Amino acid sequence: MSKIGIFFGTDTGSTRLVAKKIYSLLGEELADKPKNINRASPEDLLKYDALILGTPSYGIGDLPGLAAGCQERSWHEFVGYLDGQDFKGKRVALFGLGHQERYASRFASSLIQLYRVFYGYGADIVGRWSTEGYRFEHSDSIIDGEFVGLVLDQRTQAHLTDERLRVWLAQITPQLLPVMAEAA
Repeated sequence: MSKIGIFFGTDTGSTRLVAKKIYSLLGEELADKPKNINRASPEDLLKYDALILGTPSYGIGDLPGLAAGCQERSWHEFVGYLDGQDFKGKRVALFGLGHQERYASRFASSLIQLYRVFYGYGADIVGRWSTEGYRFEHSDSIIDGEFVGLVLDQRTQAHLTDERLRVWLAQITPQLLPVMAEAA
């Protein structure tokens, strides 16, 4: 059986903790342990048909990495290794972290960067998420009135994270692993 690959970029560790929660909720039968993108290769991602990718937000919609002021390499450096890769037939769900009060004018805007990269390489992006229940002025990560993936605010809405994760995972798991859904 094919499992879901979980990869994340992080600087402070918050995105890693969310990735670990996702893994815990899915279980080892459905997903492999999360892996920091700074320790991954394109081949690590390509071996999966289904991926969950996570990123914090940096700067004005920048991907995290050395150029954005992070202490370690992250998504910014990784996407440079993807040139020429083919993600057609891969199903990808995205999650992003942001701080809606402090960065209300660019809330979780880095998520759109991951969306553009993997969509551009042919991936089928699943798991859009409603903007209801958030308080912000603007986010680049909205298409057709919805976030391009799950958005979490661990600073001002951490109390909503577990429920949002449960609902989102129930939504995306059948899309990521359709063979499992058909067998059930």
